[in-house]
Amino acid sequence: MDLGERLRQFREFRGLSQGNIEDCFVATARGWENGQTAPSVETLERLASALEVPLYQFLYEGEKPPKSLETQTQQIEDWASRGKGRCMLSKLQKAMRKMSAPDRALLLSMATKMVGKKRRT
Repeated sequence: MDLGERLRQFREFRGLSQGNIEDCFVATARGWENGQTAPSVETLERLASALEVPLYQFLYEGEKPPKSLETQTQQIEDWASRGKGRCMLSKLQKAMRKMSAPDRALLLSMATKMVGKKRRT
């Protein structure tokens, strides 16, 4: 399901027309729902507030709400505080201290792209 379809579903659920939404926003809801344009993150935040839905629901397709950032952070801290995780994190920290700033930036960029891509199964 794409973003436009989700916007349409939330709008219809609230009993609003595209005109009602357009009254609140500069870009047209019709263009968003048809996939011709996409709202900015700031606009999505305003839409979520206006439609009284959490922002993540526009982008999340799972059945249950995603884990909170606090829960994810705690899981990482738990992993990094014991056993293999602690050893690996220590080695990574030492290696990164030896890297130049451009090399660290390149590594971060590569890691970010790897995380953003869907895994092949």
